[in-house]
Amino acid sequence: MRRLNKQKLWAWAKLLVGVGIVVALIWKVGADGFLDGFRVINLGEIVAALGIGLVTTVLSAWRWCLVAHRLGLRLPLRRAVADYYRALFLNAVLPAGVLGDVHRAVQHGRDEGNVGAGVRAVVLERTAGQIVVVIAGVVVLLAGPTIAPARDIGLAVLIVASLFVFGYLAMRRWTGPDSRWRRTLDDVRHGLLARDAWPAVAVLSAAVLAGHITLFIVAARAAGADVPAGELVPLVIVSLLAMGLPLNVGGWGPREGATVLMFAAAGLGAAQGLTTAVVYGLLGLVASLPGAVMLVRRRQERRGVVTA
Repeated sequence: MRRLNKQKLWAWAKLLVGVGIVVALIWKVGADGFLDGFRVINLGEIVAALGIGLVTTVLSAWRWCLVAHRLGLRLPLRRAVADYYRALFLNAVLPAGVLGDVHRAVQHGRDEGNVGAGVRAVVLERTAGQIVVVIAGVVVLLAGPTIAPARDIGLAVLIVASLFVFGYLAMRRWTGPDSRWRRTLDDVRHGLLARDAWPAVAVLSAAVLAGHITLFIVAARAAGADVPAGELVPLVIVSLLAMGLPLNVGGWGPREGATVLMFAAAGLGAAQGLTTAVVYGLLGLVASLPGAVMLVRRRQERRGVVTA
């Protein structure tokens, strides 16, 4: 009961923080910057979102297959794509922002008779994507164009990432074979860090990141940011890093705050940054819409099985 109460409290805290950030930005920057995000999207951006979303979803599902197979689970690519689309849609429309991933993890684990392995496969798959975002963020922010907060953010990300690496190495050294953490560490080693695993996972993750960056640049162009794509990349990277913070509501909140901060620092204007973030959020929702179709189809299939 106490654990359940803590989970509910954390869910409400995330909701309040995410909504609070957006409301504060609207109050500070102005409602026009937010509303323009709904006005500037046209058919071209919608088609681009669906196309980029298809590519990134297939690549992400492929990454999930590789990790799941390394943990001894069966997962055909076709099923993985359908499940991933459903997860993206649920993540986008449900408050917690991760319920879609929880659903695909638990459902796959149940179908394979090992819920724990199913959950660990999804966690590792998503972690692989975040690791590549962090590495790209450190490289771009520390070596790229000088923007006031960029180097500080890059240095902070590098320090936090280093602490995680040292923590992992320390746990590998000092955790005993009977510890409950041993299986997790072994899954990380076999699922992500094995010599025949990490190159493919890294390449797929980098390709997915390139897709997200491209969609963000599409959003910035729609919002009126007429600067070279290379100048937008550091701003995009910070926004994507902010999306990884567990304080968002379907992706909303820290993303908008980071984008406003970086656009203002780059001289592009806080309002344009807010519009860009809103457009990206809406295009992300558009990209996930095939997941709604997958969700309806899955329910119809299950009803058919029950009826039969």
